Amino acid sequence: MRIRMLALTSAACGAALLGAAALPASASGSAQEPEADAGVVTAAELLAEVRACSRISKGRYRTDSGRAKATVPVCGTRDAVFWKADMDIDCDGRKTRACNRKTDPYFLPETAFQSSRGEPLDSAALPHVVLPGPGKVWDYRKSGLTGGSVVAVVYRDRVRYGVIGDTGPTDIVGEASYAMAKALGIDPDPSTGGAESGVTYIAFKNSRISPIESRARAQSRGAALAAEFVGRS
Repeated sequence: MRIRMLALTSAACGAALLGAAALPASASGSAQEPEADAGVVTAAELLAEVRACSRISKGRYRTDSGRAKATVPVCGTRDAVFWKADMDIDCDGRKTRACNRKTDPYFLPETAFQSSRGEPLDSAALPHVVLPGPGKVWDYRKSGLTGGSVVAVVYRDRVRYGVIGDTGPTDIVGEASYAMAKALGIDPDPSTGGAESGVTYIAFKNSRISPIESRARAQSRGAALAAEFVGRS
């Protein structure tokens, strides 16, 4: 939930790998849930469904605060909304060894949506996506989305499922949690990591899971929704 500067994301290609000391601390309620496989739906299948954009946003979004030009529209289908952007790293929420003021100069100890215990989400452990806050360009709430709505994120040949977990500036799109980046094979370092482009975000309408912090439920629900989305069921 920050305004990510372009200078930080541009360093992604040269970032060093994180050491063992930077691995995320276990998250309460989610630490015992194993990393799930992407499921039967492939990246190619999902990308084929989002080739054409029926724009639902009134305008376009910038991908970074340092970019003057807004280039990213939010597109819609009957069952989902999607956008194609970069990925900045969200490390806000619960303070951990991976996410804190020392590792992330933009760190905030809160997230827009909270866990079932009323606590900030653990960005280091929970794969989630950051939405632009409601504004003139687009209001996610009018598209059947909220905290805990299920998302599929595609990067290269990988598909990973998570939830909507945080909101950011009303004019910027393209951000996901440390845990989501790591699951996709993207450098999750909050200062120098991320991906410059090539990330597709698909958020399924009216798909909220509970508890929001359950990786297992996001995976199983996401796999089922993705199968429906590509016509497998």
